[in-house]
Amino acid sequence: MRLILILSLAALLAIAGRLFYVQGINAAQVADKAQQDRLREQVIPPTRGSIVDRNGTILAVSVDRYDLVIDQRGQKETYSRKKLDGSNERERVTYEQAAEEIAVILEQDVAQVSEAIIPVDGEKPKGYVVVAKGVTPEIKNEVMEIGVPRLASQLRSERQYPQGVIAGPLLGFVRNSEDQTSVVGAEGLELSQEDRLRGTDGSRKIEVGADGVRIAVADVEEVPAINGQDVHLTIDSDINFVAQREAEKKRAEFDAEWVSVVVEEVKTGKILAIGDSAQMDPNDPGATPGEFRRSVSITRAFEPGSTGKAAIFAAAIDAGKVKPTDQFTVPNKYTVQNETINDSLPHATYDMTVSGIFARSYNTGTVMVGETLGNQQRYDYMRKFGLGESIQLGLNGASKGQLAEPGTWDRRQQFTTMFGQGYSQTVLHTASIFQTLANGGVRIAPSLIEGYINEDGSQEAAAVPEETRVVKKATADEMLKLMESVVEEGTGTKMKIPGYRVGGKTGTGQAAGESGGYDGYTYSFAGVAPLDDPQFVVVATMYRPQGDWKQFSVADTFTEVMSHTLNTFNVPPSSTEPDTYNVFIGKEQKKPW
Repeated sequence: MRLILILSLAALLAIAGRLFYVQGINAAQVADKAQQDRLREQVIPPTRGSIVDRNGTILAVSVDRYDLVIDQRGQKETYSRKKLDGSNERERVTYEQAAEEIAVILEQDVAQVSEAIIPVDGEKPKGYVVVAKGVTPEIKNEVMEIGVPRLASQLRSERQYPQGVIAGPLLGFVRNSEDQTSVVGAEGLELSQEDRLRGTDGSRKIEVGADGVRIAVADVEEVPAINGQDVHLTIDSDINFVAQREAEKKRAEFDAEWVSVVVEEVKTGKILAIGDSAQMDPNDPGATPGEFRRSVSITRAFEPGSTGKAAIFAAAIDAGKVKPTDQFTVPNKYTVQNETINDSLPHATYDMTVSGIFARSYNTGTVMVGETLGNQQRYDYMRKFGLGESIQLGLNGASKGQLAEPGTWDRRQQFTTMFGQGYSQTVLHTASIFQTLANGGVRIAPSLIEGYINEDGSQEAAAVPEETRVVKKATADEMLKLMESVVEEGTGTKMKIPGYRVGGKTGTGQAAGESGGYDGYTYSFAGVAPLDDPQFVVVATMYRPQGDWKQFSVADTFTEVMSHTLNTFNVPPSSTEPDTYNVFIGKEQKKPW
């Protein structure tokens, strides 16, 4: 008994000493450790920035959605809550009754909701069960008013594209983050502008009890999230809608593989529209084949055909090798260095001006003009026009096309490159060439992003696009006259727009198949209007249409999109008459094909 008493007193003294140490001497440290054990840090995800067009129309936006989850552990038969009639009286309800009320709000099957909320008989209650996913804030609030214990809401972000297919391949789409609480860019501008759109995570520290439930009266430490920037595009969604509509209409008319329409502002290089015939909806990207989830205007390179002649004629004029009125005798077939060049349709031999050759798009005459330059000279000019380099708009997958160095050209390629064969480029390259000629010979790198908008409304301009003088202004002015000859007296007479002076170049190029041989065509028109004060370039391109190539035309596609663009910007009609050179030397001959 004495021994037990002594041991008990010793134990009590030890406990008292420890208690004195903990509560008296080391109280702060112990309390701090206890608090650290209770602390939980939560990440506060930022709101992803929106993507808007030039007029502020929302093309992509993040909205708050909530997942409703419940901890089934510790449930009893009933729980107490305030009555839902707004009074302060309390009532006891069963979990079955609560499940029925929640099912009505969620418009879900009662049995399904009950299975999520109430543990299955004979099974261990689960600590985390999803009741519903992606509900709106309004629905979340209604459900939480039911007052079910341990029912919680988890905020997550959902990306929506209010304009549907408008500029879909440019916008791209998103995927869920690894923790499923937010989204990250997966394609298009959503991917390339991720750092701008994403924002910076915030954090929140809360205290929880032993049961894992937050202690409501405890202090909360919070570092707010910094929301992402809005990306402000140069795109006009209304013009883009028309471009897409006309592209799809043309694709259906000729059962083409694809059709693309690009609209570029001459004096700024800003892209106003990129319309693809494949209507990719970012809300449901899986419904579109993978090859068309990116814009073909940027990713697909092809041999341009006669639209490629614009760079060659500009080079010859700029180098002082020819003048628009110089005379050439142009046969249907032309043999040079044992290579025979043919025109697409038979014609008699004509005495023509350089302007006339361009207007009627004769390959034979084009080779004669191109021969006035050496291979290296032509190549250097083509490079200055941007060929052989990818055009960076902030979109992944941009193709640079193929432009081999002149030292590797074979005997025939040195001639075919004069009329748009033997190299490849994208639709955007074509638009950039004609923007250069319409802008007095100065190439402005095409741009798609106007700038960025901060959360407080302040704006940050995008980097100034690079400008490069490619040809002299006098050369560019002459090329506008040559382009007007195409529309007034050449292959592009269907591209006229009432009230406006229009210039441009038609193009029919052979398309190489998988075997390497030519088994299709690419048909296009690149046009500028109004020529007395060039404002816009519109390029319409149709790849691999089916049927008779002589019937292929994108005239109505070009005129519809260009007319809509001119009207949108209230461009006044031309006040001057067309200014062109004669097609033929001597007595004019009408339509020699």
